[in-house]
Amino acid sequence: MQQAIAVLDSGVGGLTVVKELMRQLPQEKVIYFGDTARSPYGPRSAVEVRIFTRQIVDYLIQFNPKMIVIACNTATAVAIEDIRERVSIPVLGVISPGARAAIKHTRTGVVGVIGTEGTIKSKAYEHALKLISPNIQVYSEPCPLLAPFVEKGLFGREQEQEIVEQSLQPLIGKPIDCLILGCTHYPFLMEPISRVMGPDVTLISSADETAREISTILYHRDRMETSGKLPIHQFFCSGEPTLFKRITESWLKDQIAITPVVWQVPTIF
Repeated sequence: MQQAIAVLDSGVGGLTVVKELMRQLPQEKVIYFGDTARSPYGPRSAVEVRIFTRQIVDYLIQFNPKMIVIACNTATAVAIEDIRERVSIPVLGVISPGARAAIKHTRTGVVGVIGTEGTIKSKAYEHALKLISPNIQVYSEPCPLLAPFVEKGLFGREQEQEIVEQSLQPLIGKPIDCLILGCTHYPFLMEPISRVMGPDVTLISSADETAREISTILYHRDRMETSGKLPIHQFFCSGEPTLFKRITESWLKDQIAITPVVWQVPTIF
């Protein structure tokens, strides 16, 4: 049986990673879980996010995946080491790949980061960037309105420009030459973000780099799919499936058949 790559997110944001994964590794099967019932994770405590991430991983393990991708920046920031201790398969987050991509693209050594409150508060990107390049200068800004906006399926509408301008206002005029989209929801808003930041600021989505790192890990472990069979992907959500299905089909351009299954999340408190 074809082993899948399990991808999880607080909602639909991780679909940006899935889309790139399907483009780069079209033979690989994907099992995706969006925790739409409890999204967004950004305002939640680190303890809550760790518990939620554990629950989802425990659920996904039943499918015997060969790798887990935490395609949520907030969960990556606070839970990735916890998950790595709990499972025996590779666990990849999205922060380190995004930081490496920014280091590669910056010309001035001045980088901006936008993300949820939880991601920005953790300083995970700042730590990852300075680990590679200690002298880099980082401007970070929480954008708590953007992920819920995407979760509601409102991207592509007129009001997206206004909410993006409002969210990015503190970074306008800062001497950054690239901006890390530190939430996997944000590539849904790539065009308005680009308009606000201008042509001199390169936007960095961790999705591309994450997919490349997945490929590298599978290759070195000799776990690349080579059967030549067309994979049958699976998509799960913890909330109401209709909007999840619409956003997934829209973003992935009907490349796959989607049957969201609602998972009844356990009561935490």
